[in-house]
Amino acid sequence: MTPLGNILIRRIEASGPISLADYMAECLMHPRHGYYQRERVFGSDGDFITAPEVSQMFGETLGLWLADRWMAMGRPNVVHLIELGPGRGTLMADILRACARVPGFQEAAHIHFVETSKQLRALQKQKVPTARWHDDLSTLPAGPALFVANEFFDALPIHQFEKRDGKWFERSVGAADSELGFVLTQPGSQFALVPQHLLAAQDGGVLEVCPAALSATASIADHLKAHGGAALFIDYGYATSAPGDTFQALEKHDYTDPFKKPGKADLTAHVAFDRIAEAAAQAGVSPSGIGEQGTFLMGIGLGLRAQKLAEGMEAKEQGRILGELKRLTAPDEMGTLFKVLAIQNPVLSPAPGLPPFTSA
Repeated sequence: MTPLGNILIRRIEASGPISLADYMAECLMHPRHGYYQRERVFGSDGDFITAPEVSQMFGETLGLWLADRWMAMGRPNVVHLIELGPGRGTLMADILRACARVPGFQEAAHIHFVETSKQLRALQKQKVPTARWHDDLSTLPAGPALFVANEFFDALPIHQFEKRDGKWFERSVGAADSELGFVLTQPGSQFALVPQHLLAAQDGGVLEVCPAALSATASIADHLKAHGGAALFIDYGYATSAPGDTFQALEKHDYTDPFKKPGKADLTAHVAFDRIAEAAAQAGVSPSGIGEQGTFLMGIGLGLRAQKLAEGMEAKEQGRILGELKRLTAPDEMGTLFKVLAIQNPVLSPAPGLPPFTSA
């Protein structure tokens, strides 16, 4: 068992089972033993590869989407460009490089990172030294804003509920024989967030809610409503909420037992994009429809960017660019599993590359 695992076992033995959300939060963000305090979590030498690490084209294309939204806002002299969970800073560096060709945008953009990991902040500073850092959304400055979040919501802690003999229980984390694992407890207050139509699930069904995602969405929506702007969310998940257990752990690019090495593996769950869109609409901003990453990226120019990048290159380099394009857009790669959602101040024109919003 890991040092963090021993800490959690002692806590559970003293006070009883903890929620899955508490377990995820400790495993990912514990100040000493948390997963995101490690030096290498991204890239081929880490545990997983995100889209900005796959290809520079991803960030460059998103940068032009954000610049388009800035122009739709009337080209304000100051716009706060805010990334949630910026990883190693690769995405923002690519965004800024692409937007250097948009007159006035770089001068207007004030860069902000919402990041709690000191280890990752140090890496981000190497890529984007002009950024300002925030522990959470509460300290962001007032003013027009553009938010971007790639693989941010999937790491937010979730609660799970399981149906047994017609009754719903919470899947909490307990300890027995120096091992961690699921135990069933009475549902906590978060059970009220489960959509009513899902409660008819069959015995054995598992439902998930992510209060942190809904809270973050509401905060972003409040900012956009008050000050203007847009937000772009990209993550793996589903467009329509349904029963299912999506809690998973990833280590060295492979799935592993989420209770085996607390703090040593990445813990995630699929994002319920329909719930995020609903939360945004309820907060008074305009969500787009939910798109698939492949269709979205191709619709806003990724294919043209790949073609331009490959011009004049040798066959080997052209093959690499084609491989990156396939990884980002193909249905059997990241193209359909990853979803895209924009939320905007209602005065803005429809978000490019995404379908219109339709309420459930």
